[in-house]
Amino acid sequence: MNIESQIEKISSFQHLELLANQVVEGFISGMHKSPFHGFSAEFAEHKVYNPGESTRHIDWKLFAKTDRLYTKRYEEETNLRCHLIIDNSSSMQYPKLKKDQPFYESKIGFSVLASAVLMNLLKKQRDAVGLSLYSDTYEYYAPEKGSDRHHRMLLNKLENLLEPSKTTRKTDTVSFLHQIAEKIHRRSMIVLFTDMFQSGNSADEDALFTALQYLKHNKHKVVLFHVIDDKTELNFDFDNAPRKFIDMETGEEVNIFADNVKEEYEKAVASYFKRLSLTCAQNKIKYIPVSVGNNFEKIMTTYLIEKQTFG
Repeated sequence: MNIESQIEKISSFQHLELLANQVVEGFISGMHKSPFHGFSAEFAEHKVYNPGESTRHIDWKLFAKTDRLYTKRYEEETNLRCHLIIDNSSSMQYPKLKKDQPFYESKIGFSVLASAVLMNLLKKQRDAVGLSLYSDTYEYYAPEKGSDRHHRMLLNKLENLLEPSKTTRKTDTVSFLHQIAEKIHRRSMIVLFTDMFQSGNSADEDALFTALQYLKHNKHKVVLFHVIDDKTELNFDFDNAPRKFIDMETGEEVNIFADNVKEEYEKAVASYFKRLSLTCAQNKIKYIPVSVGNNFEKIMTTYLIEKQTFG
């Protein structure tokens, strides 16, 4: 690899980290009047000192500033384990971005930045985070840890997802959700980013719903962020010029006028999303539909609410 591309990659990596930090800091600054006051990140690496505890780890500098006793919280004392899962199949590369569009306006870009944002929150709270990536293979697995080195390794892996892929990758959510669930032994919060698209017949759909249920074994708390492009994937908002639609995972092509199928398409998608939402509700999986045009407040708010109920 030449030095110019290496420098470009490093600066891009820092950009992701800085962007995630900017999103989180903006969110936290507005939290003092919100129900999440107790989640202020000011003392995220500390915990309140309780009488009778060892005084060994009291932060006396902080005491001088605040007149309150806090002890330093260390990595092994982490109170939450979170495992992020990202669907990295070809359909997640949609929509294809124009040259001047930010990377987070595609489904994979949105999922990458949302994951980096959650990692930033987890780091502030000294919580442990792990990562799994899948498509038609189980591409990557890292167990939950809380060290700075681990955090940077995961950020680097997320950054790699933003590089355009030259190969077509199908989705095998069913197989890999089962495999991922088997790897996560200790009770954790599992956060999944996926568009929930895969080859469609009723048997596949049932298997997909079963795989989601399986994530709940070991009493994990599961949050599903259903990432789509509302404008075209939910509302099928195209003009009525003749268009060629290409399946990003199979390469299959169809030539149609959008208006001829718009009504049936929107009915079918709405019905599928409703079944998905009901299945999640029945299995106590938090189902959150998000569009690539959304801001990240919904992601962070959901995480904080779910963390409060994680016990």
